[in-house]
Amino acid sequence: MSPTPPRADMPDLASALQHEVSRLAAAPEVRSAFNWFRTQEPQMAQWQMEMARIPAPPFGEAARAAWLAERFREVGLDDVRIDDVGNVFGTHPGFGRRYVALSAHIDTVFPANTPLNIRQQGSRMYGPGVSDNGAGVAAMLGIAALLRSVRIRHALPFVFIGNVGEEGEGDLRGMRHIFSTPRWKDSIAYTVVLDGAGADTIVAEALGSRRFEVIVRGPGGHSWSDFGAPNPIVILAKAIETFIATPVPASPKTTFNIGVIRGGTSVNSIPESASMKVDIRSTSMAEMERLEQSMRQALNRAVEEETLAAEMRSTAQKRPAGVSCEVVVIGSRPAGELTAGARILQVVRAVDVQLGNAAHVQRASTDANIPLSLGLEAVAIGGGGSGGGAHTLQEWFDSNGRELALKRILLTMLALAGVGE
Repeated sequence: MSPTPPRADMPDLASALQHEVSRLAAAPEVRSAFNWFRTQEPQMAQWQMEMARIPAPPFGEAARAAWLAERFREVGLDDVRIDDVGNVFGTHPGFGRRYVALSAHIDTVFPANTPLNIRQQGSRMYGPGVSDNGAGVAAMLGIAALLRSVRIRHALPFVFIGNVGEEGEGDLRGMRHIFSTPRWKDSIAYTVVLDGAGADTIVAEALGSRRFEVIVRGPGGHSWSDFGAPNPIVILAKAIETFIATPVPASPKTTFNIGVIRGGTSVNSIPESASMKVDIRSTSMAEMERLEQSMRQALNRAVEEETLAAEMRSTAQKRPAGVSCEVVVIGSRPAGELTAGARILQVVRAVDVQLGNAAHVQRASTDANIPLSLGLEAVAIGGGGSGGGAHTLQEWFDSNGRELALKRILLTMLALAGVGE
């Protein structure tokens, strides 16, 4: 097959892509690739369990990054490197200047001291991180290894990325770094993110989120002798009562949550500080900004009310009644979405039709948030099989169905890159 660049200016893009994907699936090289996938499950399961046994908490992914870099070299990728924040890169040559990126995050939500009891029983694997994102990384390695074993020429080159910082307070730092680096921001044409198990979804809408830690501080004191001093816990309670009355639209769907409250030392102590963690989510940046403003207004009002009430309660001003309030941003994920006619979305849909795979478009918070928020073409899909118990010690993954996802990923990459007659 001689390479030709992908065309995006056809009058009937969906029909043309369907024809192109059908032609790709029938090509001898691709049929050989499908057969190769059928024999490689033991290898992919081994990679998956090896990686899951290496701790990779947010900001502690170095050991796992080193492991992945070595695997990239073993499967024959070029220019393997680890960047300043810990992202791992490897490339496969093509005949164009821009890249099709295939990425999978290598971090987990689990602290460094979490017991990683990774085990396999038949087609099932068990243990923290074995599905999220062991499934995504194993599928990425499977595609990379295939390209060494089965020669398929394609126009745009591929870049494989094991990125850090997807989970929790990692706040997408790996992808932020990649797409703030001119080499990659200007040269990645399409990004396919592999996240977790399954093959039945296409994440084409980036769910934005903002996360805050709110800390209220006061003078504190004894519940008897210092009665009347402003109480940070009461301030938080009043702020929450006001904030949760904020109306939110059903479309664009917008949500908020108070997930953690801390404060106080004993039942007979007026606390010196109290804090809460707040999560705001929406597909609309404007709605997230509106909710943030509402939260801040509720806090200011609560501080004013409790300060006034403390002055009225107090029988003797033994200490200053000063109260301070601090709002710390602990996470910010931008929103965004593909246009209905985006080429990458049309390609994935055409691939699903070819494979008889039923998948639906949905919104979620993934590494794809970053390129989508920049107006770039990106989707997030699963690495195949099935999984459950994500972010728990009871996490599991079943490899049945992984082959379908590997075919889906390969056809998507080739259709995006362009493969000629």
